[in-house]
Amino acid sequence: MKQKLSKSNVQEKIKEFFKDIRNRTPKEIKKIKKLAMSKNLPLKKLRKTFCKNCFAPYKTPKIRIKDKIKTIVCEKCGSVNRYKLTLLKFSN
Repeated sequence: MKQKLSKSNVQEKIKEFFKDIRNRTPKEIKKIKKLAMSKNLPLKKLRKTFCKNCFAPYKTPKIRIKDKIKTIVCEKCGSVNRYKLTLLKFSN
């Protein structure tokens, strides 16, 4: 019988997994994403480290920034992932 994982255990597992994301397979990334979704945990910035389409980790992607939109082209499947950039406000 499988042991149920608590939300905090799953968070720790996700942190450990993403420390070495470049040496992971798309199958492993898909599993960890599904685990996070099952516990309703957001990946936040971690989701930008792999392709949305093929789940391959980014190693040397093409990155373009234009009009406050960051465009990343996957080197494996060629799919385009776009993210809105937020401006940092500094006060004096």
